[in-house]
Amino acid sequence: MKLLRAAAHKRMPWKNGGGETVEIAVFPEDAGLGDFDWRVSMATVTSDGPFSIFEGVDRTLTILSGAGMALGIDGKPAVHLTSSKAPLAFAADVPVEATLTDGPISDLNVMTRRGLYGHRVERLTIEAHHTFSSVGEDRILLACDHGLSVVWNGQSADLAPQDAILLEDEAAITLRGHGTVIAISFERL
Repeated sequence: MKLLRAAAHKRMPWKNGGGETVEIAVFPEDAGLGDFDWRVSMATVTSDGPFSIFEGVDRTLTILSGAGMALGIDGKPAVHLTSSKAPLAFAADVPVEATLTDGPISDLNVMTRRGLYGHRVERLTIEAHHTFSSVGEDRILLACDHGLSVVWNGQSADLAPQDAILLEDEAAITLRGHGTVIAISFERL
């Protein structure tokens, strides 16, 4: 298990230059925007505009805060996303136009290289404790709010908002407390 503190997340410009992204984790660890196998990042969106294009990549977007936004994906009718709706999966190599509902939002982007990895993203509410394990796949858990601690191998640590945990190989942890977590799992194809 690796604890990925929010203060250590890597900040960089969006691929299209329209804003800033906060990279939580990427695989391989030294990969850039053009050669990752999978990538997890957050962004604050402050204005309407196009998404960056990532050739051969699948993406899932989750609204973390704000009133939401509408996504026009590849010329189809807009899909409205809010923090109470399920994450939305779509191809990252088609034109996507974002329109904010009412002011800025923050979102979570999970991307995988098509044909190499698949991924699943879920928003979970922890009401006392929940055990997660990773057997043969990588898993990332992102804390969305206060009130959670992680317990593993007799050790524990408190999680601040936007802290994450990376479970690799055969790791197991328990989250304790009350809060919201985004659970991401990656599967090598």
